Amino acid sequence: MGKRLLTIVQMNDLHGYLEPHAEIIWSPGGPQFPTMGGLARIASVVAGLRGETSGALVFLDNGDTFHGTFPAVHSRGEALIPMLNALGIDAMTAHWDFAWGPGHLKALTSRLNYPMLAANCIDPSTSERPFSAQMIFERGGIRVAVIGLAATIIDKSMPPRFAGGLQFTSGLSELHSAIEQAKTDEADIIVVLSHQGFPQDCLLAESVAGIDIIVSGHTHNRLSHPARIGQTLIMQSGCHGSFIGKMTVSLDDGRIDLVKHQLIPIDDTIPEQADITELVERAMAPHRAMLSEIVGSTAKPLHRATSMDAPMDDFLLAAICDVAGTAIGFSNGWRYGAPIPPGPISQNDLWNIIPTNPAVSTVELTGLEIWEMVEDNLERTFSADPFGQMGGYVKRFRGLTVFGRIENPPGHRVVDIHAGQEVLDAKKRYRVAYVTEQGVPAKFGVDRANLEISAIDAMASYLRKGVLNDIAGTGRFVAV
Repeated sequence: MGKRLLTIVQMNDLHGYLEPHAEIIWSPGGPQFPTMGGLARIASVVAGLRGETSGALVFLDNGDTFHGTFPAVHSRGEALIPMLNALGIDAMTAHWDFAWGPGHLKALTSRLNYPMLAANCIDPSTSERPFSAQMIFERGGIRVAVIGLAATIIDKSMPPRFAGGLQFTSGLSELHSAIEQAKTDEADIIVVLSHQGFPQDCLLAESVAGIDIIVSGHTHNRLSHPARIGQTLIMQSGCHGSFIGKMTVSLDDGRIDLVKHQLIPIDDTIPEQADITELVERAMAPHRAMLSEIVGSTAKPLHRATSMDAPMDDFLLAAICDVAGTAIGFSNGWRYGAPIPPGPISQNDLWNIIPTNPAVSTVELTGLEIWEMVEDNLERTFSADPFGQMGGYVKRFRGLTVFGRIENPPGHRVVDIHAGQEVLDAKKRYRVAYVTEQGVPAKFGVDRANLEISAIDAMASYLRKGVLNDIAGTGRFVAV
């Protein structure tokens, strides 16, 4: 048949960002915060690519789609359905999309005009998959098999309601049979649509023969060039819809070669597609006045784009500790959340920081439990086994200084911990503030209590004290 071309377009880790928003771009002079993203701009880019490729294109969504902003969480994902259907996506997989349980996600995805794929999701009560494992798409005369892998951590480190009794594997065993099925279906190109994470996907590529392309998500990597592991190409394209990925490959007599890859910035040079703009406005209009309310200001940028600690979480922890009256606080190392440049802070910004708006909680932890919790989290962040990496960034903390060695083996990374100016006492009980069970897992501590104030109200209260600048008491990990 001669040489044929196929283009894969990727949107990963949208986290519910419907409209353009600030995004962090690193430069030698420090971070910049251009306005990027927006589904109406993404629609415009994808429509242009469809025209350029004469339809020889597959558009894939890695999930973390239905959760992460006020309109997404307030509607439990439903607000996004009309615009997602209008984008012309071919398939998705999932992670935070399970936030309201498998039944709710099943109902949501039944209203999409494309499938939700998860070969590694099993119902142990029936030994069946609640979602399809894979699909074949024919584009430009090429048969493309797309195999979905949902996040393996859904039943391991997320709140129990996410999995709802379902089991999520690494996908290693399922991929072998799925690839054999794809070959039986006479697929020309085999694509894995994964929400495992970039390190995990590199291991999949090393371990499983027959994967041509991995469309990778979860870890928010902006790959300006695809990774190549053996014969497998891997792409990942940031988060929040600030970039989309485009990879064009050629197929010639069974040989697949990379032609071109682009990490496309969704910036203000891209016109909005009018029908998507209208759908987005329809979803946002009921909340526009509330979300636009200015609740304070910051002299310094707030972001969540650094692994060990981040100014956005310094602010969140200062606020929850302030209302709880504690010196020590914990929150999860979430990756999602658009940055806030210096200037005014709106209600929308606060909802982007913690869209679930949980109660501020307190618990008593011994010094030994704090040490063990930090060790557990460091292993879940930096495990030498990619499938041991089950969190986001390092757990955020306030009121502590942790001295440690990341290169040490599991359970031996922490060298010392100070609470304020004093060495942490293993036997002493410390009352700490936290938000969500991801902040302090249920196996640690006693006397848990929820305060009658939410995280967002706590942040708004803290902002009333004045302009955010340097925050005292921030927690830090010091590599020694």
